[in-house]
Amino acid sequence: MPTLLDPVLDLLMLRGTVTEAEPIAARMRRLRIEGDTLAGLDVRPGQQVRVLVGSGLTRRTYSVWRYDPSGAVELCVLDHAEAGPGARWGRSVQVGERVRLGKPEGSFTLRHEAAHHVFVGEETASVPFGAMLAALPPGARVSGCVETETAADRLPLPNSDRLNWLTRGSASLPDAIRRLAPAPGGIAYVAGEARTVQRVRQVLVREGGWDRRAVLTKPFWAPGKRGME
Repeated sequence: MPTLLDPVLDLLMLRGTVTEAEPIAARMRRLRIEGDTLAGLDVRPGQQVRVLVGSGLTRRTYSVWRYDPSGAVELCVLDHAEAGPGARWGRSVQVGERVRLGKPEGSFTLRHEAAHHVFVGEETASVPFGAMLAALPPGARVSGCVETETAADRLPLPNSDRLNWLTRGSASLPDAIRRLAPAPGGIAYVAGEARTVQRVRQVLVREGGWDRRAVLTKPFWAPGKRGME
């Protein structure tokens, strides 16, 4: 139903319609949003969009899983026990519903020129990782560690056979990257829970000799907080 805010929101945000909604992992739902205003956007692998969820002006940020320049954005929304407005929206939104979202943004993006790409993160990080991995050319050097609650929570990432998959509780991400010991000289993409991101960065820089400028970090969330945006 139209509201008085619609003309303002039309100026500030893009508009689309959910055309597909399906499980892509045990706790992750893929949403495809299509619309004329979504065509021809400048989207770099790893970027995110802010989406109006539920009633009112509540916004939540989601990484772009896939982008179709003809006018479609795909997101993967994680469901979790402490479900806030974003998780509830992702769980309940149906095909045919209208969605408002901002333009893609963020600097946590693929560096195409890197000789080696190292990915370290968990469920929330695996969505931008998927976009980045899909954009790499065949034969690109890839490694890394991705942690999930269970094996059923793993997203179908390109080059997933080159990643070390961890089940939560079996080993920590800092310990896993310490064992992997990637040599400096590439780019590391580290994302997920804020404290874990910081510890992984310390392992790479202080113990592994990486240039801190070569370690790109993105803290998506922290305990007790809705998000880091």
